[in-house]
Amino acid sequence: MSVRTADGSAGDADYGTIGGAYAAYRRPEPRIGALIARALGAARTVVNVGAGAGSYESAAFDVTPVEPSAAMRAQRPAHLPPAVDGVAEALPFPDDSFDAAMTTFSIHQWSDPAAGLREMRRVARGPVAVLTCDPDLVRDFWLYEYAPLVLDTEARRYPPVGAITAALGGSVEVTPVPIPADCVDGFNEAYYARPEMLLDPAARQSCSAWSFVAPDVAAAYTEHLRRDLADGTWDARHGHLRGQPELTGSLVLIRAA
Repeated sequence: MSVRTADGSAGDADYGTIGGAYAAYRRPEPRIGALIARALGAARTVVNVGAGAGSYESAAFDVTPVEPSAAMRAQRPAHLPPAVDGVAEALPFPDDSFDAAMTTFSIHQWSDPAAGLREMRRVARGPVAVLTCDPDLVRDFWLYEYAPLVLDTEARRYPPVGAITAALGGSVEVTPVPIPADCVDGFNEAYYARPEMLLDPAARQSCSAWSFVAPDVAAAYTEHLRRDLADGTWDARHGHLRGQPELTGSLVLIRAA
């Protein structure tokens, strides 16, 4: 059973505290959105579980969003439908209510990911699309040199890809998702070619794993990165990434037919 904060957040992060800048920093990246839309196929009605501020809710679908955090529901733009207050593990819909189901950057917040995935299967007649990160690949990113506990937290929180595919069952396809250098969805790897962005406190706060690190530790991590950017150390090691148009990192799209 989900334990919810005063804000309603049902996972291990309190979005009433950290979610204030999500609408500005966690915008939907169109190239990633196109992959999600393709995974949903010919669906007309779609439930978006852990919908947050509405990222990746395409106008091509009739979307029913579900989001437990009041702070995140309040940030949804006016052109999007209001989100239902609910949790993944107990979706408030009858069986086969939707053509398809989706969730993006949310499954690691759920108290019981397998139960939430089974619920998505229950309420969707067709495909289920899950945008998440492969925990086995999270540490293969330059940020691990600067903020190891942040990426250790990410690797701990993201469910293994095998566990997700097992819970979904049926025919499942796992596709690595290329991250463009100018990605407007500000998760940690989105800044692979723009390390200066991680000096911005609001950018870091919009990546929930930073909230699990003590403030003094996060400050030391940030100062290390600031120093290496100032003296050229980061560019000597990783500067080639500034001209790399995309990165294939830990981001994956899992589609169950």
